[in-house]
Amino acid sequence: MNFDPALRLHDPALRGFASDNYAGVHPLMIEAIAAANEGHQIAYGEDVYTARLQQVMKAHFGDTAEAFPVFNGTGANVLSLQSMLPRWGAVVCAATAHINTDENAAPERIGGLKLLTVETPDGKLTPELVDREAWGWGDEHRAQPLAVSITQTTELGTLYTVDEVQAIADHAHGHGMALHMDGARLSNAAASLGVPLRAFTTDAGVDMLSYGGTKNGLLYGEAVVVLSPAASEGLSYLRKMDMQLSSKMRFVSAQLIALLESGLWLESATHANAMAARLRAAVERMPGVTLTRPTQANAVFAILPPGVADRLREVFRFYDWDNATGEVRWMCAFDTTESDVDAFAAALEGLLAAQG
Repeated sequence: MNFDPALRLHDPALRGFASDNYAGVHPLMIEAIAAANEGHQIAYGEDVYTARLQQVMKAHFGDTAEAFPVFNGTGANVLSLQSMLPRWGAVVCAATAHINTDENAAPERIGGLKLLTVETPDGKLTPELVDREAWGWGDEHRAQPLAVSITQTTELGTLYTVDEVQAIADHAHGHGMALHMDGARLSNAAASLGVPLRAFTTDAGVDMLSYGGTKNGLLYGEAVVVLSPAASEGLSYLRKMDMQLSSKMRFVSAQLIALLESGLWLESATHANAMAARLRAAVERMPGVTLTRPTQANAVFAILPPGVADRLREVFRFYDWDNATGEVRWMCAFDTTESDVDAFAAALEGLLAAQG
């Protein structure tokens, strides 16, 4: 049976800057899924692709790494943190962290965790900021702070250096706490830092990692990566309980292998970062545009004159970040082109000129 063009319900020429989740699937992922599709393989992760993925992850993160493919980022985060903590445990995180603002209380409701949030100027924790909530051990009236979670890159588009991750890890471990990293855009961070993935994860003291694939070209799928085996407990059982155990896991694993083994992870992330830098350079000279945060990966944050964002959204979709200030966020993806950026900038410039 051939594909019926009438089944395509969207305009493939439509472009946007709302999220790197809006991008399609990298063609290599489709090829990887197709290659894994012939014949039968044992279900629930006992397949040759998931076995191969373990070796690929060890090559990037070290011999202690063990990967648990899951469906999505929220599932990866909840599963990671739940396996790291007892029922009375709490997680110190930035107030802007995805686990706090964008996961509909899943860590609390599904994971049974307490989030201890800290206000930060740039989305990044420091040892000093961690200490604002890392206290009260032995007090039965307080959820026990036993883990720290940081996001790389952060929700504000900022980046932890290797030394900054190491400092937080050393500080957390000194308190008997474990360190989790939400790596939904981990590849973008590595591309920006110019270092291997393990340099700011395993080697810097991270105990557990949520490795992001969907934002970097996968059809679906992320991975929980255990970097310090002593930091997790019962992860295999919890993955099933949390409804993150894929019966046809080979198709998640095959994509992650294709991404990580070929170097595509770095190529795609480098490109997305470059498109964000191009976008920033194009708009920062425009009167009326205020860039609010540094562009360290694939995100640009700005404040526009009243009404301009809504009119620009009629052509290119993007999100408001802070309704109170008018701040917006523009994201670039692996498939964002120079023409996309230039067309967006031209449309914005035209609107600004029309407003006078």
